[in-house]
Amino acid sequence: MIAYIFFGLGIFFMFFGVLGVLKFPDIYTRLQASSKCGITGVISIFLGLIIRQGISIFSLKILLISLFILITSPVASHIIAQSAFKSGLKPWRARKPKND
Repeated sequence: MIAYIFFGLGIFFMFFGVLGVLKFPDIYTRLQASSKCGITGVISIFLGLIIRQGISIFSLKILLISLFILITSPVASHIIAQSAFKSGLKPWRARKPKND
């Protein structure tokens, strides 16, 4: 039962990550939404798999994959954002409405 709660949480986070990628205006906010929600979604699903499977070699492999994702995903997001900034992409700024 607890495993299914983690599965649901993972799907929930991934769904809102996809919405963020579709709705946010620039690469920096889209990158933030996809990386944060992607990590939490994947880790939640992996925790559900570990709970469902129990203590086994499979659980150890899932734990190692989770650790790898936790380490590499923020680094990849940072490198993508840095290269976007260096290529001249400006962050989105809200414009104040003109009063007529």
